[in-house]
Amino acid sequence: MANYRKTGDLPETLAIFPLPGALVFPRWELPLNIFEPRYLNMIDDAMRGHRLIGMIQSLGGGTRERPDIARVGCAGRLTSYSETDDGRYLITLTGICRFAVKEELAVTTPYRQVRPDWEAFAADIFAAPDTSLPDRAHLIRAFRAYATANGLQADWSALDDAPMETLVNALASGCPFSAAEKQALLEALSLADRAETLIALLEIGGSGGADGPVQ
Repeated sequence: MANYRKTGDLPETLAIFPLPGALVFPRWELPLNIFEPRYLNMIDDAMRGHRLIGMIQSLGGGTRERPDIARVGCAGRLTSYSETDDGRYLITLTGICRFAVKEELAVTTPYRQVRPDWEAFAADIFAAPDTSLPDRAHLIRAFRAYATANGLQADWSALDDAPMETLVNALASGCPFSAAEKQALLEALSLADRAETLIALLEIGGSGGADGPVQ
């Protein structure tokens, strides 16, 4: 995968894929099934260029063809690509760095493009040390109550063994939070802030659950 050392290594323009509820975080993988012609075109162009696509949540306003978008998204690099017999693309994006939308560009491509502002999220390029993160036991305890309250199942041994960044991102993207809650997780300035926000959301959502194991 390309080695990004600073925000200056990232592009000045970025194709965006507005999609509600689908988040990619730095160093987190997001599989996608691409079938709309405009986004097939986007993937073709990205594969010929810097291979970065901006995942960003669409909001309630606007139109189906041009929905309103959140103010912050995350760029993912195309790290896996295959084409199906019926013309779909099965891809995986690996998150690189979040961005704020500085402006949306007037373009002739069928997909939308923005001018991203990377600077507020420059630290995304480097992994945060686990020592800066909240206690793993606190996070798992909060998720256990949330899972019980919401009828979710989990592989508890995998939660115990996963690196903290992986665990935080897996729960942030996989739990059935609202679009606004997921956006709050994405916009949390640091991984430690995201973990604290995640714990708060889990504790709110699990307030009616028990602390016992989910089978």
